[in-house]
Amino acid sequence: MSAARGKRRFFILLCLFGFILFSSLGVWQIERRAWKLDLIARVDARVHAAPVPVPPSAWGQVNPRSDEYRRVQTSGTFLNDRETLVDALTERGAGFWVLTPLRTTSGIILVNRGFVPPERKAPSSHAAVQGAATVTGLLRMTEPKGRFLRPNRPSEDRWYSRDVAAIAQARGLKGVAPFFIDADATPNLSGYPLGGITVVSFRNMHLVYALTWFGLALLCLIGLSLLRKPLND
Repeated sequence: MSAARGKRRFFILLCLFGFILFSSLGVWQIERRAWKLDLIARVDARVHAAPVPVPPSAWGQVNPRSDEYRRVQTSGTFLNDRETLVDALTERGAGFWVLTPLRTTSGIILVNRGFVPPERKAPSSHAAVQGAATVTGLLRMTEPKGRFLRPNRPSEDRWYSRDVAAIAQARGLKGVAPFFIDADATPNLSGYPLGGITVVSFRNMHLVYALTWFGLALLCLIGLSLLRKPLND
């Protein structure tokens, strides 16, 4: 086999591999788009629905597909001395989420009462809820993997994600639900924490990505057709 024929065969195999790879990635993005559209429809229906009671039992059966972003309501007493501040980056700037345990008849549920700016970080600078309270908000799943690859540092009381199990352990809480609630925009006397700013919009660029991959697959196919031209030694 001549060097020219060997090089030609290499490029044919390369184009064939590229065509298969890019076509597969394009199909994958189409599947991801269908999943994302379904997620958007489900979340939109849930956040605008009337609130339902938090499941009183079988918390382990709560899962993202059927329950996340469901509008729920529950009552209990806040354990204000066990609150946790989690780093937050919102449309109002950087600050913290105020997560406070709510003791209910079924157990303890962490409630993200809302956002506070850095100057409102101290417990005395944002409103605490005393006595019996009713919370309405969106059910959210725990975030054990951190945010932007920044792991939580419980020993330093530095929290970058709402990891329910880790926060419960650090605060000495037992019987805690494996999810938390993002409180709605019910106003506080001091204005903070500011609830109701949960991001419920989802970026959907999968069609663009799919067209990009399919375009690259097409280029590989064109390359294959050009390489089919007979080679004269």
